[in-house]
Amino acid sequence: MTTTAKTLSKGQLAYEQERARKAGKSIDEWLRLKAQDEATAAKLAAKPVKKPGLFSRLIDKAHKPI
Repeated sequence: MTTTAKTLSKGQLAYEQERARKAGKSIDEWLRLKAQDEATAAKLAAKPVKKPGLFSRLIDKAHKPI
């Protein structure tokens, strides 16, 4: 069994083992891939929102009613 950052309960572990079996992977490999996916999603969500450029702001302002 692998040591993970968070420990899984018996039910959670059984669920993850079933998902790993259906994917054709070992539980260790499955949990490692799952952690990588979560890290990638967190990195994408952490990107700052870019401020609109000059022309975008001018066009938005032009479309607003007076």
